[in-house]
Amino acid sequence: MGAKEAVGAYGERVAVRHLQQAGLVVLDRNWRCSDGELDIVARDGDTLVFCEVKTRRSDAYGVPAEAVVAAKVLRLRRLAAQWIRASGVHPDVVRFDVVSVRPQQAGAAHVEHLRGAF
Repeated sequence: MGAKEAVGAYGERVAVRHLQQAGLVVLDRNWRCSDGELDIVARDGDTLVFCEVKTRRSDAYGVPAEAVVAAKVLRLRRLAAQWIRASGVHPDVVRFDVVSVRPQQAGAAHVEHLRGAF
């Protein structure tokens, strides 16, 4: 695993822990199909939540959430529809969140959870 992949995997572990501490129930992680991957699928009460995790070691290229551009949003929405069809889950409400993770030199990572980000 390269440095970029290691940072991403770390960010996803931090995001899962953050979401669980916030009361969400993680249903799936790193779900893949031929069109791409969903980082985290969770349940927040009656709401099905698709979480995109973005991890950056610095803000040199902008804050992590800025990496979720329009094309990425469209792909994530398509992937969410495929996950719903494949899982057989029939949610009343669907939400798309972004969890930004910024590792710190010392101590816990800084986590920002943007609910209903797109």
